[in-house]
Amino acid sequence: MKQDGEIRLLLEERRKGTSQKLAAARTGMSERTGRKYERAGKLPSQMKTPRTHRTRTNPFLTDWPGVQAQLQRDPALQAKTLFVLLCEAYPGRYQENQLRTLQRHVQAWRAQSGPEREIMFPQEHVPGRMAQSDFTEMNSLGVTIAGAPFEHLVYHLVLTYSNVEAIRIGFSESFESLAEGLEACLWQIGGVPQWHRTDNLTAAVRDLDRDGRHEFTANYRGLLNHYGMQPSANTAGCANQNGDVEQSHFRFKTAVDQALRVRGSREFDDRTA
Repeated sequence: MKQDGEIRLLLEERRKGTSQKLAAARTGMSERTGRKYERAGKLPSQMKTPRTHRTRTNPFLTDWPGVQAQLQRDPALQAKTLFVLLCEAYPGRYQENQLRTLQRHVQAWRAQSGPEREIMFPQEHVPGRMAQSDFTEMNSLGVTIAGAPFEHLVYHLVLTYSNVEAIRIGFSESFESLAEGLEACLWQIGGVPQWHRTDNLTAAVRDLDRDGRHEFTANYRGLLNHYGMQPSANTAGCANQNGDVEQSHFRFKTAVDQALRVRGSREFDDRTA
């Protein structure tokens, strides 16, 4: 099989007026091969057809019905787990390098016969429209002050279009912490968006009303009215709707962890330090 570059060179020679025989010789192919590609008017990569047949026998053909029954019983079973079960049930029948083949079979089964997946629609972000915020606990980083664990949260606000972000340390998810965090972060970013979306914090969001809409607390509405923002909240159980700030939580905590590792210690003399 010739490479696209060789055929391009052949066709370039022909455009210059070189004879077919000489052009083929200059590009290292026979005159017959050169004539084939010139008549076709296509590059080798364009003449390939997808393979629809198997080149070797399916090694899992005999045991696939049992694997399929396991998947139908519990679709969350992983191919590696199923492969280990097959190896235990039939010693010597399968080799380690056949795991990838089973993974492809399981992947195809999930696509054709597996449970339906939730459809996620991408969110369109517009400059100045939306900020998302939420609290995230920082205790997993193991920071200590004078030998005692420094148990704290971070209030995290992110502009969804630019991903500009701001934080404030807090110690609870109370309305006071929410108000202080929101105010401090708005001052840090130097502006106010049209909408503010939060998770279903009890400090801001009540249960749904009879029409299925969010009800916001009077204090929270008063806070947003002061800054001229409209309230928004996630649908219950749909954390992806607050995805920008959730992802920023992960990146921020990873960055803090790396900084602590570079510092060589998670111990501080006081909060100012």
